[in-house]
Amino acid sequence: MYGNTSTDITAKFLDLGSKLDSASFTIDKLNSKTAQIGILGMGYVGLPLMLRFTEVGFKVIGFDIDKYKVDSINTGRSYINHITEDSILKARSLGLSATIDFSQAKNCDALILCVPTPLNNYREPDLSYVIDTLESILPYLHESQIISLESTTYPGTTDEELYPRIAAKKNLIVGENFFLVYSPEREDPGNQNFSAHNIPKIIGGFTSTCLEVGKALYDDAINSIVPVSSTKVAEMTKLLENIHRAVNIGLVNEMKVIADKMGIDIYEVIDAAATKPFGFTPYYPGPGLGGHCIPIDPYYLTWKAREYGLNTRFIDLSGEVNQKMPSYVIEKLSEALNKKEKSIKGSKVLILGVAYKKNVDDMRESPSLRIMEILKANEALIDYHDPNVPTFPKMRKYKFDLNSIELKPSILNFYDAVVLCTDHDNIDYEMILNNSALIIDTRGKYRTNSEKVVKA
Repeated sequence: MYGNTSTDITAKFLDLGSKLDSASFTIDKLNSKTAQIGILGMGYVGLPLMLRFTEVGFKVIGFDIDKYKVDSINTGRSYINHITEDSILKARSLGLSATIDFSQAKNCDALILCVPTPLNNYREPDLSYVIDTLESILPYLHESQIISLESTTYPGTTDEELYPRIAAKKNLIVGENFFLVYSPEREDPGNQNFSAHNIPKIIGGFTSTCLEVGKALYDDAINSIVPVSSTKVAEMTKLLENIHRAVNIGLVNEMKVIADKMGIDIYEVIDAAATKPFGFTPYYPGPGLGGHCIPIDPYYLTWKAREYGLNTRFIDLSGEVNQKMPSYVIEKLSEALNKKEKSIKGSKVLILGVAYKKNVDDMRESPSLRIMEILKANEALIDYHDPNVPTFPKMRKYKFDLNSIELKPSILNFYDAVVLCTDHDNIDYEMILNNSALIIDTRGKYRTNSEKVVKA
């Protein structure tokens, strides 16, 4: 018999109709805002998304293994410095809720994964948070749902790690009755000009149908959607963004060291270069890289590149430069104390700022912590001041039983040196200058020449 039978043709049309029906059903629910959104991981990425989806009219439920965060949301309290309690209370009045019960994923039409992707002790990707979270919701996945992974990771993670686990469920066919996308987070905590809604959203789908459902998921919550051809492109885009920053920061940190040896103020150089209206973007040096993305993401690509027999020498070199910066700060402190006939051992040192960047309370990978660790190992007496971190939290890697001290002249007079690591806006820098014996300035906050200030 030649050609297709009527039965074959009918089956194909029914199969096509099933695909379209499932996607259309999910898209319609998203467009009508009758869909329930589940955000897995309620940290610096997940919580802003929860508030934004609630704000535009979706019913939202947050998931986390941290009971403190869940209880905070359910009682209208904020646990992130730049997110106000008023915004939490408003979202609660609109139906926002949180839970540690991952079985409630079955009630969600869309599930967005915003969990950490750290490195292990060998600087290799640790996907345990992603995999464990996915495994915890696998029993509750059903037809017409969409999963979006937002955690930064290496190209291929969505296709190689998430897809096989979802596809193992016999009733789910990704791209037909279940949808999978990668859409990298682009949060910039503390930046008053950008928040979840006005940062363009990259989206790559496992299939073209997945992409269409993904666009519908974010369409009402995000002002601008940027679709790309695959999940791998979206994953690589996020890495390029952060590697671009890491490499340029490494470059300017190396320039800082060279300029210092030549008796040149690197900040004056950068300000002068920034007057060029094309071809130059100013990056500023510091005590090292911090935050969950910039110090970590480049190593995700270097690890994956080895699978293809490639070495990422340029990326590795910038990482090496940036990792040396805390030690460089200590060297500058030691030299300055030596001129006063003092050593680091026994000196009283105040760390100004322990958050990884200004105006946030996020301490992840903060270079301040490495500086404190080196000082402790050299038997310095350490205190810190950070208006956004009143008590040093429990951390796996760093252990300091400290509270943020009050800044006032009589207290500043007690210290042999102040190491300015994080330049929060809500600090009286003139008062610190007037009442400190020595300031190691790693952020270029003090531009005027002073015998008290050593740039590092």
